[in-house]
Amino acid sequence: MQFWLKISAAAAMVLTTASPAAVSAPDEITAGAPITLLLDANTGQVLHSVNADRRFIPASITKVMTAYVAFDMIASGKLSPDQQLTLSERAAEEWYRTGSTMFLEPGEQVSVDTLLRGITAVSANDASIVLAEGGAGSVESWVERMNSTAVALGMENTHFGTPNGWPDDGKTFTTANDLALLARALIQKHPDLYARYFGKEGFRYNGFAQANHDPISGVIDGADGIKTGYTNQAGHGFVGSAERDGTRLIMVVGAVDEEERRARISRDLISWGFDGFQRRLIFQENEKVGAARVQNGDRPAVTLVAAKPLVIAIPKNVTSSPTYRLRYEGPLEAPITAGDEVAYLEMVIEKKVQARIPVVAAEDVPRAGFFRRILNAFESWFT
Repeated sequence: MQFWLKISAAAAMVLTTASPAAVSAPDEITAGAPITLLLDANTGQVLHSVNADRRFIPASITKVMTAYVAFDMIASGKLSPDQQLTLSERAAEEWYRTGSTMFLEPGEQVSVDTLLRGITAVSANDASIVLAEGGAGSVESWVERMNSTAVALGMENTHFGTPNGWPDDGKTFTTANDLALLARALIQKHPDLYARYFGKEGFRYNGFAQANHDPISGVIDGADGIKTGYTNQAGHGFVGSAERDGTRLIMVVGAVDEEERRARISRDLISWGFDGFQRRLIFQENEKVGAARVQNGDRPAVTLVAAKPLVIAIPKNVTSSPTYRLRYEGPLEAPITAGDEVAYLEMVIEKKVQARIPVVAAEDVPRAGFFRRILNAFESWFT
């Protein structure tokens, strides 16, 4: 059963099951891009979406997952930035100066730190293979880590066949929504490592200086990555991010036919994401948003609060004021732990749901004893 709670006198109580409908960016911005997505990384609010669940080939964007797996291993102590890895003879036979490269030599030892710089700045295929072999024992084991990580992140329409996105007869595929999940996790879970390795202008190694093809870093204020991708089959893709005044946006562009068009769309779309919206603080961190009924708990309801400051992006071109609603599937079942995401706040503009942002339980609600459950059952008849 769905429960709705009015959270302010102005909050409309119109019932709907519609999915969030992002305000589309102007056609002149996204023309020529079959797949585009723009969201607020802090809240998850989708600002623009076209074909965000359509599967496509990520090409070298795959390396974002390789970096994420490496970051997880570094954070857990399973991998060290100073650890030395080697381009094996087996790997060199296939990957010596194949495609994008950092010009590693067979048998050369190189640190994980340097490999990650080569992967994130110049999309080095050889570095990805060396990291996979050295970090997990084999490329196959590394790819298994990539896919298990994708499952853990909720990337339901993604599968990886290689660590570097080299064409593999369709084994590697993803969606814009899934890549946004990955990018958001990359930035939020590993902010220091993200800042260290992404958004760099280029990379010099073994006497070769190469530029980063990222179309927004150094061009758009606050931009700091993330990764381009290209093959003949995949076309030109890009996952990018920028932060201004505490607002971080993540964008995905996929299957564009020309590199320059990808660059233009990427720059214009993320600029529109900052300039086309006004940000409004709805609730402070830990501020009460409402309450939700609880079944079989030692209390009949649980207080709901904002886990962090809730800032909503409101399109500048709309004339009506937004309304806000709190929604949850309930009654909620005890036990509940403080911090659990048990409901979400909806923003509605012009009868369309524009955002759904999770809110959390403010306190623990243990499961009630036998007699309390009986009392709760009687009370439920009168509420």
